Amino acid sequence: MAVPGKVAAFRLPPLPTVGEIIKLFRLKAQKQLSQNFLLDLRLTDKIVRQAGELKNAHVCEVGPGPGGITRSILSAGVEQLLLIEKDARFIPGLQMLSEAAPGKVRIVHGDILTYKMEKAFPKHLKKNWEDEPPDIHIIGNLPFSVSTPLIIKWLENVSKKDGPFIYGRTQMTLTFQKEVAERLTANPGGKQRSRLSIMSQHLCTVENCFVIPGQAFVPKPEVDVAVVHFTPLVQPKIQQPFELVEKVVRSVFQFRRKYCFRGIETLFPESGRLKRTEQLMMTANVDPTLRPFQLSMSQFRNLCNTYRKMCDEDPGLFVYNYREELRQKKMMRNLQKSTSQRNQIEEEDQL
Repeated sequence: MAVPGKVAAFRLPPLPTVGEIIKLFRLKAQKQLSQNFLLDLRLTDKIVRQAGELKNAHVCEVGPGPGGITRSILSAGVEQLLLIEKDARFIPGLQMLSEAAPGKVRIVHGDILTYKMEKAFPKHLKKNWEDEPPDIHIIGNLPFSVSTPLIIKWLENVSKKDGPFIYGRTQMTLTFQKEVAERLTANPGGKQRSRLSIMSQHLCTVENCFVIPGQAFVPKPEVDVAVVHFTPLVQPKIQQPFELVEKVVRSVFQFRRKYCFRGIETLFPESGRLKRTEQLMMTANVDPTLRPFQLSMSQFRNLCNTYRKMCDEDPGLFVYNYREELRQKKMMRNLQKSTSQRNQIEEEDQL
């Protein structure tokens, strides 16, 4: 008998297990899509708990597959659940879950990398950026092949306050290869400190929640998996456009084992490169003999702010591409070499 004044918790009716769903629809993880199924509902429940309080929340699950995490999300008492699944083979099994939770589940057969999330949730859920996060969550056991490009895309959305972040500081709870999770959360000086560390930590509070051993998945991946929780910051630690921050950070880490000035040099054309590199590092007050992974967030902020001023003074600087300059030089060398060889052949023919 229900306790007066309390709403009964939502419970899914009896359903085939996730393993039975896989057998029923003859689902097999595709290696080219880096798919790995998580069948242990205790672990899927634990992932969902990292997202926080989900009762009456709106949730988007990315790549639900056979629906293990989906069941745990529904059992948490969500108001609405949006499922975005690229692989059509999983849709029938997800429809079974949808029928078991009438009115709660919407299934989209599509690619999360191209899906427009600006209209995924009701307008009334929107909050100001300075307010507490909205009652919206993104959860997903991401295929390894998509996890890094997807989090970079979402970090850009955070920076621009668009996509799923048009509603406010939407929180994300996602799985990554353990090594990628360590990069996302690495501190200055740590061996895993990387471009991902700076791009994620300057925009979000990033928490490495727990590690799931590889043997918990089917098929077993060669690596362990970590669950990472993201909460966008009210103020980014580097207040410059996403593209500028990414360019500076990517350049610094281009030669991660060398002194940081070596990577910073690649921000500038060959003509005047040394002088401008020295100017940038002196103005930003950064020791040129530090390795990239030793730089603090404040040092990256100084580098980005100074580089921005240099770009404002020289509008053509930001579009400069170091790799393109190398490619052009290589083409010129090859052209000169082929011209020289052709001239030599012509001289031999004349002789």
